Amino acid sequence: MPTAAPAFPRRYDLDWLRIIAFGLLILYHSGMFYVTWDWHVKSVYSGPEAEWAMRLLNPWRLALLFFISGVALRFAADKLGSSKLARERSVRLGLPILFGMAVVVAPQSWLQLVESGEFQGGFLAFWPHYLDFGSDFSITTPTWNHLWYVVYLLVYTLILAPFAGPISRFMAGRGAKVTQFLFGGKWGPLVVLTLPTAPFLLYRLTLDMHFPTTHDLVWDWSNHAHSLTILMLGFLLAKDHAFWSAIQRALPWGIGLVLVLGATLTFIWNGWDQITAEQEWIIWPARFARIFYAWIMIATLLGLGRRYLNRPSRALTYMTEAIFPWYILHQTLTVMLGFWLTRQGLPVGMEAILVIGGTFIGCALLHELVIRRVGFLRPVFGLKPFSRSAVSRKVIAAGTGGR
Repeated sequence: MPTAAPAFPRRYDLDWLRIIAFGLLILYHSGMFYVTWDWHVKSVYSGPEAEWAMRLLNPWRLALLFFISGVALRFAADKLGSSKLARERSVRLGLPILFGMAVVVAPQSWLQLVESGEFQGGFLAFWPHYLDFGSDFSITTPTWNHLWYVVYLLVYTLILAPFAGPISRFMAGRGAKVTQFLFGGKWGPLVVLTLPTAPFLLYRLTLDMHFPTTHDLVWDWSNHAHSLTILMLGFLLAKDHAFWSAIQRALPWGIGLVLVLGATLTFIWNGWDQITAEQEWIIWPARFARIFYAWIMIATLLGLGRRYLNRPSRALTYMTEAIFPWYILHQTLTVMLGFWLTRQGLPVGMEAILVIGGTFIGCALLHELVIRRVGFLRPVFGLKPFSRSAVSRKVIAAGTGGR
């Protein structure tokens, strides 16, 4: 049964932050086409020029999404109850994973293998090999690529669902007293900017040393620890008044610390090899500073969102539905556009504008003109099926000529 949790208003600010986070993720993956780091396909202009900006995004871009996902899970669990939550999310996330792996992600693997010289031929010739689990390509096929976030979110949801009710009741009772003690006093802003980093510092000292990120569900323990912990923080603190009050009070400090840490880390990262060769002691302080930077950035964005974005709008309503299909589509569009455009001899500025702009425009057009209007496509892109009332209204409108 749903938990008798206290009423809590809808958090429009978190809806906006989720949209912003996904938008930054689309930009980040577009950037991966241009930096020197390994990716599916690369521009002929790949170089280190944009890597400083990518490094500033990298520590917190997905952590913010997992935190917001944890908040959303708490609201959903309190509304639906554990069993209904598990059933609903299995469909809402499971269908996009299956369809995404079979269809949406497949062109990424095709073009990656074409670029590496492992495959010659068109997509239709490649697709049966992609779907064959016994293929001997150097990459895993079929794969989920950027959809690993959705896979992990589904797994974490199913793990958490049976315990959601007791956790919510605890956080509404004794847990609230604990958080009031931690975040409610005059030191609350300092605590809220530092205490949540503790588990991540521990993971950096232990798991990170032995389990590099692989996005392999069964052998990605460090990534699981980081991702599940930040999701649980969102779940536990979603409706905690002391936490959100402390976030608001910490905002001026958060802004200042983010600027200082971001500038300092950028300086260190840009000269990492030389600086660490001359001053080896700086390695671990820099690694710990990266963790503080990531959480303080998230806390600062939560504070800014709560102050300036916590209001409804028609644009928010539309983009709240649109952003998940955009996420599913975006990396395939970036890979396809980038692979073709970089072979056209365009100047780097024009190429980048077309790759990035084409990705956003392609996502917008495919969602608006196709996905949200075609009934059987809606569930495989994470949208709710058309309601019977909506279908009835369309039939009536069609029968009366829209009068």
